[in-house]
Amino acid sequence: MTERRANGAGRITRLALLTAIALTIFLVEAQLPAVTVIPGIKLGLANIVTVYAMFALGPGDALLVLAGRVFLGAVFSGQMMTLLYSGAGGLLSWCALCLLRRGLSRERIWLASPIAALCHNLGQLLAAAAVMKTWAVMAYLPYLTIAGVIAGLFTGVAAQKLIGRLEKLKK
Repeated sequence: MTERRANGAGRITRLALLTAIALTIFLVEAQLPAVTVIPGIKLGLANIVTVYAMFALGPGDALLVLAGRVFLGAVFSGQMMTLLYSGAGGLLSWCALCLLRRGLSRERIWLASPIAALCHNLGQLLAAAAVMKTWAVMAYLPYLTIAGVIAGLFTGVAAQKLIGRLEKLKK
């Protein structure tokens, strides 16, 4: 499932391109108006790149792309609290993807994304609870669970299609 590892400049170039793509998607999506009255609900389209990186390149490279996107997204958006919330959510999501990577076949990669989205939302809520020193923010969990599953299915299917198309291009 993992591509042959590129070393040196080729690997750095690939990771930089994936980070730039994910960052661009993140920043464009941040400019879109909210689709619901519940704060924090969005599609998370940049996660397509993270899922691709996890299954095509491996956990280490996926973590580098994720960390780069989260850090640069916070810097470019000017919202440094994004670093904390996206970092917590991204790390928990990455851990879930690491576990799922071992058990999913090539045809089931799309299932990883909804689970990762749930973990991302949970990580963000745990970070918010720590910052605000209250568990009241967990009241958002049912809404974010529904939104996470729906958005995760969409991004998961998109990542599955991307992986399939890129594999065909290699042949």
